[in-house]
Amino acid sequence: MTGSQPTHSSQPETVLITGATGYIGSRLLRRLVNGSHRVRCLVRRPDAVSSLATNNVDVAGGDLLRPATLPDSLRGVSTAYYLVHSMASGGDFALEDRKAANNFATAARAAGVGRIIYLGGLGNGRPLSGHLESRREVGEILRNSGVPTIEFRASIIIGSGSLSFELIRALVEKLPVMLTPKWVHTQCQPIAIDDVLDYLVAALGISDTVFDRCQVFEIGGPDRASYRDLMAEYARQRGLKRMLISVPVLSPRLSSLWLGLFTPVYARIGRKLVESLRNETVVDDESALDAFPIRPRGMSDAVRRALDNEGREFV
Repeated sequence: MTGSQPTHSSQPETVLITGATGYIGSRLLRRLVNGSHRVRCLVRRPDAVSSLATNNVDVAGGDLLRPATLPDSLRGVSTAYYLVHSMASGGDFALEDRKAANNFATAARAAGVGRIIYLGGLGNGRPLSGHLESRREVGEILRNSGVPTIEFRASIIIGSGSLSFELIRALVEKLPVMLTPKWVHTQCQPIAIDDVLDYLVAALGISDTVFDRCQVFEIGGPDRASYRDLMAEYARQRGLKRMLISVPVLSPRLSSLWLGLFTPVYARIGRKLVESLRNETVVDDESALDAFPIRPRGMSDAVRRALDNEGREFV
């Protein structure tokens, strides 16, 4: 494979963030700016995020589904974060994600980008849901781009404003008694948003000798738990008494309607989300613990920090 390596000079390197207005990207942007990095955000509507433009932040207009809009935004970029997905779109999200990843991979290689850092998802068992399969496909496209790529695969991300955390919070806050479908017993390995951001930032400086140019790292906290365990932990920390009664009759369609009724944030992606919840998302390869000096916090601490930060973080 070809692809230039990140260069080192007295001037800060330009780091590109796709998905800078999303949950992960907006928090990563703050981390990088506070760390004195030169950041460029690729967005479809620059005028809508003009407030992001500062001395260290450029806002570039571009659409991953329109290849002609990408070369200018990638020019001079040392590292590019790929943090976008189309699951909330009304169309064929897998097809859109495939096109976007291919367009970005081609443009990044042509521009001489030194490294791509991608955040995907863990997923065990066959068949994978459409969402998790698409996440895997995007990672493969980027890793085959010819640009050295680091792919992180994460389980549930715990933080105020994250989709997974908001689902758990809405259900536990609203329902003293829950008739829960089978997927609440699916095993996951939740990780705190701060730890995810630590990995993403650390990947900027990782030596080429640590990874084989295109490396997949599975990341998660130290605790394996079910969605039921997460709901119980949230209720415990909020001082709420909740009863969860498992029933085997809620199909994916009924489950998505159930989620849409009690968690409006999921109304548009309920069916796609529920299909993903059948797959375990646990870490099988712990090489990330060897490659990075990061020790993720446990589930209880992650939930506690999410609740503590709720009033301070923008959602």
